[in-house]
Amino acid sequence: MRIQETLNKIVTGKLKAEDNLNYYLVNCKKKQELNAFISILEQSAKQKAAEIDSSVRNGNKIGKLAGTIIAVKDIINIKGTITTCGSKILENFRSPYDATVISRLKNEDVIIIGKTNMDEFAMGSSTESSYFNVTRNPVDQSRVPGGSSGGSAVAVAADMAQVSIGTDTGGSIRQPAAFTGVVGLKPSYGRVSRYGLIAYASSLDQIGTFSKNVNDSAFLLQIIAGYDEKDSTSADIEVPDYTAALNVDVKGMKIGIPQEYFGKGLDKEIKERIFTVLDHLKNSGAIIKEISLAHSDYGIAAYYIIATSEASSNLARYDSIRYGYRNKNQEDLTRTYMESRHEGFGEEVRRRIMLGTYALSAGYYDAYYKKALQVRRLIKNDFDKAFKEVDCIITPTTPTTAFKIGEKIEDPLSMYLMDIYTVTANLAGICGINIPVGNNSCGLPIGLQILADHFKEENLFKLGDYIERECSF
Repeated sequence: MRIQETLNKIVTGKLKAEDNLNYYLVNCKKKQELNAFISILEQSAKQKAAEIDSSVRNGNKIGKLAGTIIAVKDIINIKGTITTCGSKILENFRSPYDATVISRLKNEDVIIIGKTNMDEFAMGSSTESSYFNVTRNPVDQSRVPGGSSGGSAVAVAADMAQVSIGTDTGGSIRQPAAFTGVVGLKPSYGRVSRYGLIAYASSLDQIGTFSKNVNDSAFLLQIIAGYDEKDSTSADIEVPDYTAALNVDVKGMKIGIPQEYFGKGLDKEIKERIFTVLDHLKNSGAIIKEISLAHSDYGIAAYYIIATSEASSNLARYDSIRYGYRNKNQEDLTRTYMESRHEGFGEEVRRRIMLGTYALSAGYYDAYYKKALQVRRLIKNDFDKAFKEVDCIITPTTPTTAFKIGEKIEDPLSMYLMDIYTVTANLAGICGINIPVGNNSCGLPIGLQILADHFKEENLFKLGDYIERECSF
């Protein structure tokens, strides 16, 4: 059911919130081998469901998400719950407060079923770097679900939650959504408050959603979006009615196709499927225009310099003294720092901290970090120019479908290249969404990415909803 259908059935007494919750709890227990969750919040979820049913019986007002079952990536703080970031260093950290996005969801009576597995500190593209073991793709359990928000994607794809919350630093929502066959939304930078999100790369991180349809994605964003005085990067601009962009046609809509995104390295079946969709859109009255995003080829290099540099700074706070894992066998403070961080962080996190520290060092700052920021501006300029000509841009979400577990874990560069089509949106701060467009000949999901200008999420929903409704695969 869609979110609004769930609410209508609960309000009219056709469905109890407790029954809806029990359905998903049963699925969570049946599908434990997928390892989608780090923790199941069964007790608090049952308590919330009982409160909702009591409110309905007594005729009291309930929220817009009453009875909706949601999973939350374990990098977002929920008061009183363990928040691990998929890392040993925070395996026992209990959050003292709610993130703003959690407060807004709770205000609408959502039921939080659990915290989902993820790549450690959101650093990865496969959910293989988690301290809590790999998450498996429900379509084919021998394959990865993508990352870093792999657990949140699997929770929705495997029917363990109706919707879920993830984060996207360089494609960490859109890529796992493509691998598992669900809708994954990365809003514009500043659209959703980051207060209470444990930072990986502060200028790139953005909270977004997973759902089974575009309608739920639009409805959920309507609730979590908006200005927050607790977040200095939050944009103080009006949030439009996103559901008004649904159930309309695309006649006259201008869609850009960047030539740089359809070259060498793109899977043949993915390319063919996207062009099948483009033909359908053209026949429906959309205007298809070839464009150029000339600096996209430098996106991966610029992204990994900026992201690792910010990670080096953000993760310096984990010193084992104030909170987190501590090696207690050392005789002096320096060794305590060193051994605790070495043992508390996994290999991928240590690699990125070292890369970032190197890029920020006195002798290399101008050659690497400053240069990456200049390239970032060129990429943003490319998008600014493109969006003067088109309403949306369509690209592949990923160069391939989901790969085998263990296939790329020993080859970091190959893993990083899985984000080749998604990182530019984060560098530019624009919004993007993955739309499932069927499966390939092996039965693996194919994703199509739609990009729109800063704070133009309604264009994503308009085009994505039309593809979902009118294109049959």
